[in-house]
Amino acid sequence: MRATGLQNESAELSLNPIILRHETSCQIWPPSNIDIRAKPIPPTFLAPTTALRISVSAMIIRDDNFKRSDAWLRPASFDPCTRMIQLVALVSLAVYASICHAQDTNTVAKAAGKLYFGSATDNPELTDTAYVDILSDTALFGQITPGNSLKWDATEPQRGTFSFDGGDAIVNLAQENGQLIRGHTTVWHSQLPSWVSDGNFDQETLTSIIQTHVSTVMGRYKGQIWDVVNEPFNEDGTFQSFVLYDTLGESYIDVALSAAREADPDVKLYINEFNIDGSGAKSTAMFNLVQGLQDRGVPIDGIGIQAHLIVGALPGDIQANFEQFASLGVEIAITELDIRMELPVTDEKLEQQRQDYQDCQGAALPWDENLEKKPAYDGIIDGFA
Repeated sequence: MRATGLQNESAELSLNPIILRHETSCQIWPPSNIDIRAKPIPPTFLAPTTALRISVSAMIIRDDNFKRSDAWLRPASFDPCTRMIQLVALVSLAVYASICHAQDTNTVAKAAGKLYFGSATDNPELTDTAYVDILSDTALFGQITPGNSLKWDATEPQRGTFSFDGGDAIVNLAQENGQLIRGHTTVWHSQLPSWVSDGNFDQETLTSIIQTHVSTVMGRYKGQIWDVVNEPFNEDGTFQSFVLYDTLGESYIDVALSAAREADPDVKLYINEFNIDGSGAKSTAMFNLVQGLQDRGVPIDGIGIQAHLIVGALPGDIQANFEQFASLGVEIAITELDIRMELPVTDEKLEQQRQDYQDCQGAALPWDENLEKKPAYDGIIDGFA
């Protein structure tokens, strides 16, 4: 027998040898909070020499969290007329072991004192049912970040004309699941609509444009966490040159954050950046920016860190750098994390990736293209321990 997530564990099932003609349930013994139910098996599947797939759903009653597991069984002998419940017992045992010993990222993260473990997504992915099932599992993900549908070119493609279909689809999914949304992002040098980047506006007009955009978008999605400003720096710590900075200077950040606070006074406001996981010019620039905002009374609640790393080459001062940011009294969030490797993939590289994820206490891409968990998944779990 092969079952998804089956561990080398055993449990006694108290069962009656009844015929499985209707949906049937059984209880684990010793008593537990797990109720296992199995649906009838179609008779056409009962050939003794054929591998039989049984899908069993189990409910952990204490938190109404449904799990699903599939098992394959090739019986040596099997009476298709009786369809005895013992078959269900074997599958139920596999599901029981899987449920009792499964370790889920968001559950483990919260148990370790973190706020949530989340994932980015995008609208095209929402057509994939298997993908959405994983994304919607709150034991795995407590938060969702829309990848592109809340950026300026998507939400305000023409001046004063707003479009929220893409954003609404992801936000509605998260709300149905009871998940947080991380808004991403209101102001960024990339993915600007051409009417902004080519507008040649004066300072007063551009300030008003930023205020209107930020207040409208954040006003629609109140109560969420927001990356208000995204990637303001070059690698050498200087500011990115684009229309907002070139017209308003550093004050465009003040304008955006102040408009965000006015639009939604109770939410967390972040500045998000990559290549600031270790020390360097860019990290120093971020520290100085946040310190300056605080000195000027501009609202800022957190620093978002995009950790795009390389297997076996993690910065040695990640922890010290995070502590330096935290000394400012703001929250620190790893908003993106991927640890890439050169192809071809080897077992050694996967093991190193697992260890690197453990060291970072988080991950992106812990599933492969078949939605199977990679060794990196175990590294995430171990990192929260």
